[in-house]
Parts: sequence; C-alpha cells; structure tokens
Amino acid sequence: MNKIGIVLVGYGKMGQVVAQLLSDTPDVNHAATVGKTPDADVYAELSATMQPFDAIIDFSHHSNIEKILRYAQEKQKPLVICTTGFSPEQEEKITRAAEKIPIVYSQNMSIGINVMLDAVRRINDALGVAFDVELIEAHHNLKEDAPSGTAKMLLTALNHNDNTLVYGREGHRRRAAGEIGVHAVRGGTIVGEHTVLFAGADEMLEIKHTALSKKIFAAGALRAVRFIANQPAGLYRMADVLKP
Repeated sequence: MNKIGIVLVGYGKMGQVVAQLLSDTPDVNHAATVGKTPDADVYAELSATMQPFDAIIDFSHHSNIEKILRYAQEKQKPLVICTTGFSPEQEEKITRAAEKIPIVYSQNMSIGINVMLDAVRRINDALGVAFDVELIEAHHNLKEDAPSGTAKMLLTALNHNDNTLVYGREGHRRRAAGEIGVHAVRGGTIVGEHTVLFAGADEMLEIKHTALSKKIFAAGALRAVRFIANQPAGLYRMADVLKP
C-alpha cells in the first residue's frame, strides 16, 4: 500500500490531535511537523524539513499563510488549509496559488458542519422571507476571531448579501425585516457550537451542530488529503471532498 506522506504545519492543541490521528492511520505517513513547540521532532520552519512528502496540512495561524503558499508552490505539493481568520488579501493569495497547485480550503473541516451548510442553504431557499433568521456560535475563551469562520460560511449559505447583519443586540429597537442576527459566545473549553434559528409565525425550525472534540476536524482534514492527493490545480471546498 502506497502511503500518503504528510507534512503538518501547526503543533498547538489542534495540531497535536491531528498528529495523533496521523500516527494511528495506516494509509498515511506523518513525514514531518512544523511548529513553535520546542520539541526535537518539530521543525521551526518548513524549509528545514528534508523528508519526502506528498501533501501539506495547515493547522497553524493565518499569519503563516504566505510562506506556506510559497513553499507548497515551490515543491508543487497539494495543500489542505484548515486555518481561519484570513484577511481579504490573504484570501486572494490563496485563490491565486490554487491556479498552480491543488488546494482544499475550508474554515471548518467537520463533515457534519459541511452537511449542515447544504441543509441550511436548502432550508433558507424553501422558507424565504417569511422566516426571521438568527445565527448563534459558541467557542472556547481562547478563540481570537469573532464571528467564527464557520459562522461566516453559514452566512454565505444563507445568501446574506440581501440582508442586514446585526452583531449582537443592544438598546431599544425592534427587529427589522430581512436582517440576520449574529451572536458570538466565548467561554470555557467549548470546542464549537453553531445554531441557525429560523423563526416564523407560530413555528420555529432550528438546525444545530455541536463539536464534541477536536478529533472531528482532524478526521475531515485527513479525508481532504486523500481527496486532494490526486487532483489537478484548483481551489476545492469540503463540498467537493464529500461528493459521492
């Protein structure tokens, strides 16, 4: 069996979960890890890695994306980007890099979340303007960006460009027609929770995803690597990865 050689960038809490999954998975080879952790087995820079590999998984920090893109293009290797918090300029650099190498980019690697995105899109199309929409997301107290990258994905699924986004609520003002409320909760060790509430006259429909551990994101990234290993250059989403 030919194993897929993987370089993992990022060795924080999430990276360590990914590293453990890679070591437990028979069809992949964890070729190297790049991160800031002072560990003999962790390289400080991508350029220091000498082992042969087939793909890169990025679970680091958005500030690293430029050098990761440069390295992936230099080596002509597929890249799975699992990091969030990119600026519009960084997003554009990812898009341009995908003209030269295959990239899977998703702000949430969970298979369940990506199924939820499709469900939210379909529900929103069916219910239309007769239902008010509120989005609530919750994460641990160390998360920096708000709303979460996944919340932004859900807003895209809701076709939010035709709506006014209201971040939290304060003061004395009635809810306006067509607006979407976006609420971010930060506390404790919440892995990730996303809820979309559709509220109509005399009825409510709620679709919710709860992450019970970081393992789901690692499993999604591994599935993305298996997909991207044999794809031509292009920008792919988890929806592409999950196609039958």
